[in-house]
Amino acid sequence: MATTTTLVSLEDYLRTSYHPDCDFVDDHIEERNLGEFDHGNLQAALTAWFFNNRKAWGIYAIVEQRIRVTPTRVRIADVCLIRRDAPREQVTQTPLACIEILSPEDRLPRAAKVMEDYARMGVENLWLLDPVKRIAYRFVEGTFQQADARLEIASSPIHIDLATLFASLD
Repeated sequence: MATTTTLVSLEDYLRTSYHPDCDFVDDHIEERNLGEFDHGNLQAALTAWFFNNRKAWGIYAIVEQRIRVTPTRVRIADVCLIRRDAPREQVTQTPLACIEILSPEDRLPRAAKVMEDYARMGVENLWLLDPVKRIAYRFVEGTFQQADARLEIASSPIHIDLATLFASLD
């Protein structure tokens, strides 16, 4: 993954459209690895899963949304879940969950840095999915823990049945 050497102010970043969109980390633009077919297919399946349950669960599933995780950092989650009563234009409240999907070039140390930014913002449900190996991880206290059958948000009906989700990719 390349990181540009050009310094950019937060204000310039926020009013600029990058194609594809980039993360903003401490006055630097960080390119994100774009997913290939497997990444996009899993992102679509996740979005459909949450979209189909959005009213019952009181959520929106937002794809590729800029999230201001600290005063000097903006991350773009592959999928984030927000409450239905949250502001719609900008994510200003802590998301219920941030979900990242591994691309072929991604490595766990970089994914951990991104997850740590979400955790600093207060996001409690941090999930990483690997579309090739068809496994999922929870990011808990700075480490990835492989999930068994489900990912879920405590004290809510919101969940992902991993076998069903991964089977939908075929």
